[in-house]
Amino acid sequence: MITTEQTRTSAAAPGSLFGALERQPADALLRLIGLYRQDQRPHKIDLGVGVYRNDAGETPVMRAIKAAEHRLADTQATKAYLGPEGDERFVELLAPIVFGSVKAADPCLTGVQTPGGTGALRLGAELVARGAGRPTVWIGTPTWPNHAPIFREAGLAVRSHPFFDPATGTIDFAAMIAALDQAKVGDVVLLHGCCHNPTGAELTQAQWTDLITLLTERRLIPFVDLAYQGLGRGLDADAATTRALLEAVPEAIVAYSCDKNFGLYRDRVGALWVKAADDGRTAAVRDNLLVLARSLWSMPPDHGAAAVREILEDGVLEAAWKDELEEMRTRIAGLRAELARAEPRLAALADQGGMFAMLPLSREAVLALRTDHGIYMADSGRINIAGLRSETIAGFVAAIAAHLQR
Repeated sequence: MITTEQTRTSAAAPGSLFGALERQPADALLRLIGLYRQDQRPHKIDLGVGVYRNDAGETPVMRAIKAAEHRLADTQATKAYLGPEGDERFVELLAPIVFGSVKAADPCLTGVQTPGGTGALRLGAELVARGAGRPTVWIGTPTWPNHAPIFREAGLAVRSHPFFDPATGTIDFAAMIAALDQAKVGDVVLLHGCCHNPTGAELTQAQWTDLITLLTERRLIPFVDLAYQGLGRGLDADAATTRALLEAVPEAIVAYSCDKNFGLYRDRVGALWVKAADDGRTAAVRDNLLVLARSLWSMPPDHGAAAVREILEDGVLEAAWKDELEEMRTRIAGLRAELARAEPRLAALADQGGMFAMLPLSREAVLALRTDHGIYMADSGRINIAGLRSETIAGFVAAIAAHLQR
């Protein structure tokens, strides 16, 4: 048996490779998942983990995906490696959904398959780190907790700018623009393409126009995280901002996830596109993407991307996927509307989009709701709206009403 004293001695021993390593805090969301699983109360509600759930509280395999997987099982002839670029046909078919048919054919645009949206973000971060000037990456607050670590682990400097004011439940656009006005030429600005995580708040069209003007005039590089296309306003509406950005700026990066809109969470399916300043630079961008991908994961996993390719190559399956995605989007929007009607202080939720919202709750209130009512959410007050059902909304609203801060 190894004692604590022996562990300390070993850690301090000269030449120890791992002696300088320190314990790291547990991931807050993963810890929350564990606490929820241990709770034996039948009425408990999980609003923490960011996966879509249906009316039965399940995260099913989408019908179109299941059909595509059956087809793959019957026809797939090999499990040989893909190249670092992944399934090129998958990327080719997905591009018009993201960028529209015209922009998808832009010779300045090049894309590769990645392991999920997180893989796309990390690959893009590594590409930025190879670029000129070691730019700073500007990230709004709050944001997905993994954003800043991804860029920092690539060796990049990260600065935050205001985005959402929890006290008012609105975007502090003036403060956002004032902060970004300090960015230097060539800096990177991380933007949520739609369905902001964790707040659900979205810029108005006029605000997007002003932001694009600032990016263009200051020669800043937009890095768009598009992780929830189709779950906010619809496939085309959710991509409108990304398309407008790519039309306006000479260089841009887009990280994309199929995990949510195809329900492929555990299969980790994504893509990264980069727009170069001119088509003469596209080949060099692609070469560097492939070299970096080779060092990060060598070859991306095939199964999920192959299923998406099967769907997008078949008009019937593609229509079925779009119908089911619209069912999911409509369910989320309906839950938002019900919450807004049930509690006036949640009225802003009806005008937001996507799976997430940030409630005006203190950390102490979140802990009390967990202890007293079995309601599990992130300590920040971020909830996954898809974790609710129509029959649980009244009880949920009654439980949080006394704790709301506005």
